[in-house]
Amino acid sequence: MESTRLDRWLWAVRLTKTRPDAAAACRGGHVRVNDRPAKPATPVQPGDRVRARVHDVTRVVEVVRVIHRRVGAADAATCYVDHTPAPPPEALIPVARRERGAGRPTKRDRRILDRFRTADP
Repeated sequence: MESTRLDRWLWAVRLTKTRPDAAAACRGGHVRVNDRPAKPATPVQPGDRVRARVHDVTRVVEVVRVIHRRVGAADAATCYVDHTPAPPPEALIPVARRERGAGRPTKRDRRILDRFRTADP
């Protein structure tokens, strides 16, 4: 069965921007393979589940195909099945808006905006 290094695979399928970023994520404990902590040299093969936290987003992917070189985004997307759960819907928080062309807010306006922003919902 074919396998490759975890840091190389993360970089090749474009989950991380660079291979050193992938290795740093592994060393930092942000990557798990089959629910076990993984080092950069951990072998990855088809059927493995990889959980990677990159840029404050946790991605859960299943390895479908092992590649050793970085390929185009369309080809890279065929190498894994994304099982990442959908992000929770954020509560609709009203956003303070000013009329276009109203100019810079006055001190009084800023105080009102600050009270509005710090109010507990």
